[in-house]
Amino acid sequence: MSAQVERGEELPVAVIGAGPIGLAAAAHLAVRGERFVVLEAGPRVGAHVQAWGHVQVFSPWRYNVDAVARELLVSAGWSEPDGEALPTGAEIVAQYLEPLAKLPVIAPHLRLGSRVVAVARAGFDKMKTAGRETAPFVLHVRSDAGEDTVAARAVIDASGTYGGPNPLGASGLPAKGEAACRDRIVYGIPDVLGDQRARYAGRAVLVVGSGHSAFNALLDLAALATAVPGTTITWAVRRGDVGAMYGGGATDALPARGSLGARLRALVDGGRLRLVTGLGIAAVRRHAEGVAVVGADGRVLGPFDEIIAVTGFRPDLAMLAELRLDLDPAVESPRALATLIDPNMHSCGTVPPHGATELHQPEPNLYVVGMKSYGRAPTFLMLTGYEQVRSVVAELSGDVEAAGRVELTLPPSGVCSTTTIGAASEAGCCGEGLATSCAPLPAAAGAPTAIPVRGLGRSRIPRG
Repeated sequence: MSAQVERGEELPVAVIGAGPIGLAAAAHLAVRGERFVVLEAGPRVGAHVQAWGHVQVFSPWRYNVDAVARELLVSAGWSEPDGEALPTGAEIVAQYLEPLAKLPVIAPHLRLGSRVVAVARAGFDKMKTAGRETAPFVLHVRSDAGEDTVAARAVIDASGTYGGPNPLGASGLPAKGEAACRDRIVYGIPDVLGDQRARYAGRAVLVVGSGHSAFNALLDLAALATAVPGTTITWAVRRGDVGAMYGGGATDALPARGSLGARLRALVDGGRLRLVTGLGIAAVRRHAEGVAVVGADGRVLGPFDEIIAVTGFRPDLAMLAELRLDLDPAVESPRALATLIDPNMHSCGTVPPHGATELHQPEPNLYVVGMKSYGRAPTFLMLTGYEQVRSVVAELSGDVEAAGRVELTLPPSGVCSTTTIGAASEAGCCGEGLATSCAPLPAAAGAPTAIPVRGLGRSRIPRG
């Protein structure tokens, strides 16, 4: 290893992942004149987003474009989409991520088809301490050309979680028989109205999960059932009390997000689909007629022709195994974020802005950002990730003042309840000092708008 690498001089910042948050980090690094390299496992930018490209997101364009990335694109002649329009995942890739990746300040530093399989400190395993903080990072990268290493002075892990779906099993492990029935199970949101229509049309389908991804799959299936008689839909969730599961409805500042739950509730109430609550799946069984699921309580559902598992995602922490992390043991997020996003504590979709301070790890100059920073928690907004990387890049550039600022306005979800008491907390589920971001919109406000939270200093973010 060269003396330059040993000292970590003039090394780039390595960004893992070329999705919305990773490319936003690249844009901020470029503007600040920092050296960087972006390593993307997929053959194109936004590979995870493209995987759900048929899905229309509930946040309009104005919430999906990073401010610095926008400035770079506009200066290059980019025609910005209508800020109030709701894009699909494919449109986000084609109209935003790909043009951003082609900019001259980013394109030369982007490596596609380069999967990071491990990150370590050069010459230091996890146990070695003395001198560790001055050693560069070494990223082990796998591509069609073979294996390579990349040295870096800092690492921003924006690799997301979409590649790590949770299993059907309620224990967090695959249910008994789940692997053997894999040919009947799709994890994520299949394109049931498009290229996978034939797989689901006229079939008995079970959807498992209670988040927005499940809502999208269910609504698409309902549209398919209208067009193709014989398509039947069963929806199974683990929770017994559906309470706030349908979301904030008209009080959600993102109308499309609020309408998802309202439309789904109408389908359930109208008997268009069967809802089964309190089902923790213990086993999946194959039958001549299809597959059935068995609950921990002995209940059997099915058989079904197909199962769609939209049970959330989890981060791949294996690549960081030789680095020192301080993660919440349950959520697997940076510890400072856990109390803000843990669904066991609250169901508010509005998380206060945060940045480098909350994302610090015991391993200096390592930051986990974007959806991966949320660990196993749901309801991540791109704007949150953009604020994270703005702050992180500022800190890596030595701009401590900018790193400590909060520069974000978030749209409240209209839902603010604690699962421990099953009702809205008088103090606000997001904790003392954060009630503003969870408060209902004023009746006279007309169309819902975002609630500004610029005044929330980091000292007001609860830690426990």
